[in-house]
Amino acid sequence: MTNPDRITPPRWLKPMNRVLLLVRRVGVMRELHVLTVPGRRSGKPRRTPLTVATVGGSRYVVEGFPGADWPRNVRAADGLAELSSGKSIERVRLVEVDAAEAKPVLRAWPAQDGDGAKIMLNAGVVEDVTPDAFEKLAGRCAVFRVETA
Repeated sequence: MTNPDRITPPRWLKPMNRVLLLVRRVGVMRELHVLTVPGRRSGKPRRTPLTVATVGGSRYVVEGFPGADWPRNVRAADGLAELSSGKSIERVRLVEVDAAEAKPVLRAWPAQDGDGAKIMLNAGVVEDVTPDAFEKLAGRCAVFRVETA
């Protein structure tokens, strides 16, 4: 029996994330954002490349797959994490928002992260790459507001 609240990401996603982190480390793709948060069980730093969207003057990150590991780690760390881009490292607090605040962020997501939106479509997270389809994820995929810690 499958859990509708958890979608298995494509098998190639974790290896692709490792490649993105490596490419960034050697100086290519400096603008790529990387979230670093302690693992909820191991306590070891876990790094995840992700997109930071700006909506209404605030920054947000979106859980690409219901049940993904990084949001669970963020919750276990009380939202405290590091967000890096290029050589800049920022201590942040990620605040999970309710469905009402998440809707405009999710509507903007396909335009702000077209590649990520297509991955979510191909994995069956959304039915289409449209604002209406992404808005339906409110309450299903976590949305976090990025605040300075």
